[in-house]
Amino acid sequence: MPETSPELTELTSRIALYNSEHAYEKLYKFLYPGLHRFCFCLLKSKESAEEAANDVLIGIWRNREKLTAINNIRVYAFVMARNLCLNLLNKSGKQVFVSLDDINVDIALKTKNPEELLINEELKLKLDQATSALPTRCKLVFKLIKEDGLSYKEAAAILNISVKTVDAHLVAAVKKLTTILQLEFNLID
Repeated sequence: MPETSPELTELTSRIALYNSEHAYEKLYKFLYPGLHRFCFCLLKSKESAEEAANDVLIGIWRNREKLTAINNIRVYAFVMARNLCLNLLNKSGKQVFVSLDDINVDIALKTKNPEELLINEELKLKLDQATSALPTRCKLVFKLIKEDGLSYKEAAAILNISVKTVDAHLVAAVKKLTTILQLEFNLID
């Protein structure tokens, strides 16, 4: 699975230039989980999030001949997802205007095997409780950077805010989480 920008660039080039379904499948598997989580945060519906994430990836395939002009496919996909979700929310009449401050963001720990799942269960519970106390934008920035592995610049582009604002939100989130978890696990004397 691709992890670096050159690998993603190679995949997008193979898709754009050679209509490579194999490269598209790899790109799909790489982008889908993060897009699905992001869409779920905005839409609050598993089915709608799945549909939106799939629509973004189908849109990438349909416009594959233009992929070579895109510098960062991850940011491109997340911005497409953001716009699609906001349009869906506005069309459905659920909300006329969606502010990032009104979005509930869930943070999930990735676990690799059942043993790690058991070991991390208490930490996950505490982290979930701690993150629920964070302001919405802090949670969203924390999720994009720490969970999805995006850079500050990528998160700023996705959320349409400055890199300095992303940094400020992440610093605030980490400070608050650190304090809460230190108190919870009695790490502060």
